[in-house]
Amino acid sequence: MLNEHQSEKANFRAIIEQDGIGRVEERLNIIDTFLEIEKHITVDELTECLSKKGYDYDAQFVGQCMKQWVDYGFAQKKEFEGKPPLYEHRHLGRHHDHLICIKCGNITEFENAEIENLQSAIATIHDFKMLQHKMEVYGLCRESTSQRQPLMPLTMGRPGERLIIMEMRAGRHARERLVSLGLNPGDVVEIINNNNDGRLVIGHNNTRVAIGRGIGEKILVTVNNKN
Repeated sequence: MLNEHQSEKANFRAIIEQDGIGRVEERLNIIDTFLEIEKHITVDELTECLSKKGYDYDAQFVGQCMKQWVDYGFAQKKEFEGKPPLYEHRHLGRHHDHLICIKCGNITEFENAEIENLQSAIATIHDFKMLQHKMEVYGLCRESTSQRQPLMPLTMGRPGERLIIMEMRAGRHARERLVSLGLNPGDVVEIINNNNDGRLVIGHNNTRVAIGRGIGEKILVTVNNKN
């Protein structure tokens, strides 16, 4: 990997010198530091890493360098849902996808030849010339899942998650209201929208149901492991 990074650094130097771009050594310092980091990183995080190494570069200059790095094909800019722009290495001829935890923010890279081959086969079936693609899978990582209680309020569900109603601890009128909406213990529901400051929207039997957060707190659910 070290030889690969040195080769990419030399390649980058040749391109920026050819294009007459100034502050070459400073830009190479930034690229050196970026290549040492084996994870997705923001411009601010990279600027902080540079500062710890004794370099005094402002975030605007670092961001400009990263844009060049992306434009020349040495890095990729990723914009995952709910996150600031992130940068990662781009190695020619290699492709990977991402698992993104919506609770802790952890990003796991994975490669799967079967998925890649299947995507190519599907494109061929549809007489479609595939140029590029990406797969981003949003969910909960093992650590985030292990921290959850076996029974939890419906309000703790995440969009896209399927849950089983176990108990309804609401008052009589509220329970009657829920039953009138077709909700009963044992039912499987899907969280459609849960933005923490408004009503919950869930899917149940091909119908969307809006529930107040107060009532949602009193509906205890568990994860449907048959997703």
